[in-house]
Amino acid sequence: MATFPRRLYQMLATLSRNPARIAISGLVCVWLVACSDPPEGPEQALRSWVSQGHEFAEAKDRRALVDLISPTYSDSRGNSRDDIENLFRLYFLRQHKVALITRIEELDIYGGSAAKLVLAVGMAGTNDGTFGFSADAFRFEMEFERDDDEWLLTSARWGELGGDLH
Repeated sequence: MATFPRRLYQMLATLSRNPARIAISGLVCVWLVACSDPPEGPEQALRSWVSQGHEFAEAKDRRALVDLISPTYSDSRGNSRDDIENLFRLYFLRQHKVALITRIEELDIYGGSAAKLVLAVGMAGTNDGTFGFSADAFRFEMEFERDDDEWLLTSARWGELGGDLH
């Protein structure tokens, strides 16, 4: 145990003789701290998931949206992940531009590996229809599972805001 303080003292003495080493060591420490992401809790990770989905939808990035969905996705309407991808494809083909307003109404986390999220979404898009735009408001009740460090959508029910969820 007595050798540890002596070695520490020798190391500090060596560093103090070389200012360049002190500067480089300091910069490396600052760089390591700055580059590391703070650990993200499950609630923040799910809020980030919603934010990413919002950005991907407005960018009409169907592939990125589908990557947020579990390969084992299924819902009460009988949809699979591929079916949801086709719904995105159809919607994005019909709309020239997509705009969303999202609001998390409820967020429950179960044991750090499962979650339920209720989301209200106002959707608007410009298109070639009679009025040149369309707008809807939906409520989504979504279930998630944590796969490694990533939250994936495993199931969802949705319906028009104020209506029944299916």
